[in-house]
Amino acid sequence: MFESIANVLRGLGAWVINTLWKLGFASRFLLAIVVQSGQLFLRPRLLIREMFFSGVLSLIIIIVSGIFVGMVLALQGYNTLVRFGSADALGTLVALSLLRELGPVLAALLFASRSGSAMTAEIGLMKATEQLDAMAVMGVNPIARVIAPRFWAGVLSLPVLTALFNVMGILGGYCVGVLMIGLDEGAYWAQMQNAVDLYDDVMNGLIKSVFFGVAVTLIAVFEGYDAEATAAGVSSATTRTVVTSALVILALDFILTAFMF
Repeated sequence: MFESIANVLRGLGAWVINTLWKLGFASRFLLAIVVQSGQLFLRPRLLIREMFFSGVLSLIIIIVSGIFVGMVLALQGYNTLVRFGSADALGTLVALSLLRELGPVLAALLFASRSGSAMTAEIGLMKATEQLDAMAVMGVNPIARVIAPRFWAGVLSLPVLTALFNVMGILGGYCVGVLMIGLDEGAYWAQMQNAVDLYDDVMNGLIKSVFFGVAVTLIAVFEGYDAEATAAGVSSATTRTVVTSALVILALDFILTAFMF
């Protein structure tokens, strides 16, 4: 019995030590990315190329998801508001829900599942096929050439994708609330305009998306760089990217909401 308890404690201690070691390695990795990011000013095409792959190619899933989230939110919100005679506030409900919470969180989750996993798999395969080692042998810093462009592309792309998600969600709510249910169009937009504040609602949501972009992209590139150079290692790293990103997004959302609102 005592031996089994000792084994559990050893396993727990090993997990804590490995977690702390990995957090320290990730912190040093982030510092190395920032230090090596100066070369992007000399070769901006690297950043533009990665923004295309991480941002532009994610437009379809962001647009479609935003429309349907806004439509569902309008349907559910109308069924609740009509009980209290406040159906005209549907526009406010849709806009504030998207701008403050649903937009940044859902866009970050979609970005992590689509672009984050792709970054991890790509960098992991480059490590497995020894492309990163070949760059180092040729005198090319792999962090400056491979990691930094992908990191900043994700950080810059996610706020734009979040804003687009919010816009499409509001339009989806308009289609359901005004065109389908028959609410007054002027009331829908007027209530929204009066209730939504540029700084407290719009800017705070975009600030959230910046934090989410840093966290998701750092996890993606770190897991790919730290992955074992095998097919199973790359697969495991991709899975860890999606799971860890989702948990970090939700935890960050709580912390940022507590400070902002």
